[in-house]
Amino acid sequence: MVTPFLLAFLVGLLSALHCLGMCGGIVGALAFALPLETRRDGPRLLVFLLAFNLGRVATYAAAGAAFGWLGAALTTGPAAWPHRVLQGLAALVMVGIGLYIAGWFPRFAQVERLGEPLWQRLEPWGRRLVPVTTLPRALAYGAIWGWLPCGLVYTMLIAAPAQGGPAAGALFMALFGLGTLPAMLAVGLLTGRLQDLARDRRVQVAAGLGIIALGLFTLGYQGYNFRLF
Repeated sequence: MVTPFLLAFLVGLLSALHCLGMCGGIVGALAFALPLETRRDGPRLLVFLLAFNLGRVATYAAAGAAFGWLGAALTTGPAAWPHRVLQGLAALVMVGIGLYIAGWFPRFAQVERLGEPLWQRLEPWGRRLVPVTTLPRALAYGAIWGWLPCGLVYTMLIAAPAQGGPAAGALFMALFGLGTLPAMLAVGLLTGRLQDLARDRRVQVAAGLGIIALGLFTLGYQGYNFRLF
């Protein structure tokens, strides 16, 4: 069976094009801001890029835990239908993400506005960590970067309450973040070479259709279970 956690990881993988377009410039700038000796040392550069991204994924997990707790609080009780509704909403969110990445639902990104007030408070703290010269600073910068207003991340958070509690919500968002990790590491190591791929319309549509298929599969599976129970 395809679990929600596997789906979260797959959505992260298929969202690589969005990540390259939105965060590729940030990762490239951070890589270029590292000391020259670090940039020339491939293994050391990779360690710094991992630190940036692990900080980011940790933020996703923390937010997922909060939303997972909220979902558990809303579905407390003997009735099963509130949890089923949240699961159906999570599947619809995945379909929306697929439409957005394919370029067919650009307004989906409006959810990013929800995070702008928080980002305005956190972004100055991020600037204070630049230049990033130590691994703790890289982790801290990544943790702040994780709050960057991103429609994709915020809409995945809408699906986190359906996962059944804080631990499950944290795991759901962490796996989504880990799914984006290969693209973020690649853009840091190969700055500029992958962004042409991110702008390729055929690749965008293929990735979007893949996520839509995952969402429809999940929606159909939840509908089948709802009829059974």
